[in-house]
Amino acid sequence: MKQKLTSIEKAIKVLLAFDQQHPAWGVRNLSTHLGFSAATVQRILQTFKIYHLVDQNPGTRQYRLGSAFYHFIQILQQSYPITRIAPEFMQKLASETGETAHINIIEGKSRVCIDSVESNQALKASMPVGSRSPLYAGASSKCLLAFSKPDFIESYLSNINPEPLTANTIVDLEKLRSELRRIRSNGYAQSMAERSPGLGSISVPIFNHQGLLVAALSLAIPEIRYKDTAHRHFCLAKTLAIARNISQVIGFRVPEEKR
Repeated sequence: MKQKLTSIEKAIKVLLAFDQQHPAWGVRNLSTHLGFSAATVQRILQTFKIYHLVDQNPGTRQYRLGSAFYHFIQILQQSYPITRIAPEFMQKLASETGETAHINIIEGKSRVCIDSVESNQALKASMPVGSRSPLYAGASSKCLLAFSKPDFIESYLSNINPEPLTANTIVDLEKLRSELRRIRSNGYAQSMAERSPGLGSISVPIFNHQGLLVAALSLAIPEIRYKDTAHRHFCLAKTLAIARNISQVIGFRVPEEKR
């Protein structure tokens, strides 16, 4: 039997329905999308509106996320100090490579983008802040997983049943384990269309003063430029150097035997 949702759970689902693909909703469309009555959705949105969690366009009558969420930006930045340190490095990486640079962390069993600097080229690959993917799909995800603590890696791999996001997604667990070992050995991850068709990616870990993984610095690259070997090697070299610089700024020191 399907568990009945509480009023709070319904309100949360309404809020989480606003995303990159659906930045605005009308009451009827949202009620159909969630399977809630229009009256329930209307009541929740009207309450959110009072607290500026949503705003309503007077012309279209559609709702969008409200100004209240700006209140949380500084709090989130304090929670993830890397977002205060990384922007100038990300800007440098995006400027020198011409590609979209982004910072990713692990949240639960997902990769989450917490900051991004877009390429200034007409043809570019975007990585919106807040976008998620499973930890087995794409360079950023695999980089984060590969450099996590061994017990986390094993727990994660023992409790997933990978589903393909594209034809290139690695869903065989033994192949994934082999890929993670290769990433740790190389010191970086690469992928082509594992998460999204036409999107290539390069990702390098960032470590703190204890040598623990903090985040991954990544580039999102359109397929046509990713397949340009010289450009990809240039992007990899730049990403490795800048990720190393960020790690050093937050206190990481390369072990003597690796120097």
